[in-house]
Amino acid sequence: MNLEKAARQLESLGNPTRLQIYRTLVRAGHAGLPVGGLQERIGIAASTLSHHLKRLVETGLVTQERQATTLICRAHYPAMDALIGYLADECCADAACAATPAEDSVAS
Repeated sequence: MNLEKAARQLESLGNPTRLQIYRTLVRAGHAGLPVGGLQERIGIAASTLSHHLKRLVETGLVTQERQATTLICRAHYPAMDALIGYLADECCADAACAATPAEDSVAS
């Protein structure tokens, strides 16, 4: 993942409504939720939901699949995993190799 993609995804999650939508879809699991069910759970107008979903789809965090007349929304878990990985991959990479204060207290 590159810096620009991570920034766009994090920016899209920086809106409280989009973050709530995304967390609801993550909780729903791989089956996802129909747009109507998502709207019911979040309690927002259909046009507002559509606006926010569009942004999450554009950044790759959410996928949508049409099943007859129903639009199913799903968290795109590979994108979520990539973003989390990007944030954690180089954790403490520039830190000295000495034990951290937490490790020192456990060893005592």
